[in-house]
Amino acid sequence: MRVMLRKVGQTPLDFEVKSDEITFKGYLQYDANKLILLKANLSGKITTDCDVCAEEFKLDVDEDIEFFISDGVYEKHEEALLDVVESLNSIVDIEDLLNSEIELIKSDYNSCGSCQSS
Repeated sequence: MRVMLRKVGQTPLDFEVKSDEITFKGYLQYDANKLILLKANLSGKITTDCDVCAEEFKLDVDEDIEFFISDGVYEKHEEALLDVVESLNSIVDIEDLLNSEIELIKSDYNSCGSCQSS
């Protein structure tokens, strides 16, 4: 799902994207200074590897996600925002954001149920 950022206004633009067993659902809303607020929830199951035993397992995910998308290069203003994704072509691909969030979760330390109980 691709969204043209200039079409995002003060009224929240809802989205929902599913991939395998995961759902990315939320909205985009214009904030200020070419910044679009993304608020969403990522829920479901992600297949990942246990960092202890290296076995593959399904990780339950239920995360609230909030960051800004800059329509163009983000130039720091008075208050620096750390969570800003830049879009250089005024288009944001929600599936790409979903995949990035999944990879971010996979890069954390994850352990399966067997390793957590031992």
